[in-house]
Amino acid sequence: MATAHDVADFILAKLGAMSAMKLQKLVYYSQAWHLTWAEKPLFENQIQAWANGPVVPALYQAHKGKFLLEPGFFGGKPDALSDDERDTVERVLGAYGDKSPQWLSDLTHAESPWRDARAGIPDGDRGETTIGHDAMVEYYSSL
Repeated sequence: MATAHDVADFILAKLGAMSAMKLQKLVYYSQAWHLTWAEKPLFENQIQAWANGPVVPALYQAHKGKFLLEPGFFGGKPDALSDDERDTVERVLGAYGDKSPQWLSDLTHAESPWRDARAGIPDGDRGETTIGHDAMVEYYSSL
């Protein structure tokens, strides 16, 4: 199984440098769609429902304070992804890769996995509620 760092570096290798916010959302969608299509996680790292959308805290700790992330930034192993995992991420990039960071953030805010995990958390507060795998599968399998 890949790690979130492997997935992030795979995305950066495919699309080039991008903002940390955009990368976080693409990693989130990669996990959500892999759970839905392959019926197993793409990576084990948890995803939390932060104020600006889903965030993988393990990635955030590495890029904290950085805006633009370059290929290879995380020291992950893009080659660690299986063919099935690469296929999922490439399909996600085909659907979401050309979208702006704000567009992706707005989309996650409109979807129930993030909204439900944020229930009761005041707007603007970071929050640390995990977006569960079951919530992602339930929502994305209905689309």
